[in-house]
Amino acid sequence: MSGRAELLGQVAETLLAARTIAICAHVDPDGDAMGSTLGLTHLLRGCGATVTPLLASGDRAPSTYAFLPGAGELRRAPASLAVDLFVALDAPDPARLGDARDLALNAKRLVVIDHHPDNKHYGTLNLVDERAAATGELLWELLPHLGCAAERITATCLFTALMTDTGRFSYGNTTPSALRHAAEMIEAGANVVDLYRRVYENRSPGALALVARTVGRLTFANDGHVAYSWIDTDDFAETGALPEETENLIDEIRVVSGVDAVALLKVAHDSVRVSLRAKNGYDVGLVARTLGGGGHAAAAGFTRAGSLESVLAELLPLLPSVG
Repeated sequence: MSGRAELLGQVAETLLAARTIAICAHVDPDGDAMGSTLGLTHLLRGCGATVTPLLASGDRAPSTYAFLPGAGELRRAPASLAVDLFVALDAPDPARLGDARDLALNAKRLVVIDHHPDNKHYGTLNLVDERAAATGELLWELLPHLGCAAERITATCLFTALMTDTGRFSYGNTTPSALRHAAEMIEAGANVVDLYRRVYENRSPGALALVARTVGRLTFANDGHVAYSWIDTDDFAETGALPEETENLIDEIRVVSGVDAVALLKVAHDSVRVSLRAKNGYDVGLVARTLGGGGHAAAAGFTRAGSLESVLAELLPLLPSVG
């Protein structure tokens, strides 16, 4: 048995041995976080466990993913919860678990399943593989080790995780393995057309107004090697867009030609949350880690205290420029 197969077997054995399980992904959950949390919830319930799916932040599922089976059951992480096992998904650092951080670190057993290269391996058992296109893909690989059949509900959730974290199968993490697993999910009942429509063709008028503002503020820096834009809290009030509707907003500026990296800055009262995307092989993950964040080489982010101007002054010198 290979080392990877052995680890998958150990994780499956630990999951099957627990009768009560809490599952939580990172704060401000994206498609991989939501799909993975709900997919594993359905999977383990099918194996006979009592599972509580939690949110690291907020008290409801983001509207973009509210259609996923079981999304209405998600609840804010409580101060205490007696379970045999806590499963942390798609969260490279305990701090990313937000309201659920202490629950995870104080749990009897903590399993971490993630694909971020900067994962801190903070679990009692860690299934971490940066080669995986999504955490949802790692969960799909667990299926045969759990001895559970691939059902439509699980396939629907995990396909959503894989589709969104590969940028609709367009990012550099779209490996042959990812496509093979996607095909298996489709064979198990994931409806590609419906899921694509629900995630990417279901924007509110407010979200489109926010897109217009973001594109209208497009700015080039570093001799044209970098493009960035920004939004602030007033934009939400004035357009009617919801904060969760910004998940794919950076893609609206990523499409610009001739740049090596793009940034979207979300300005709050005294801090700025920055999303970074790379083009042409530049490593924005290293930039994000330098400024206290993390992520992948092609997609990363960080939050920094300060103003738009002060954060740009720190960020731009770290991004590509002539020479």
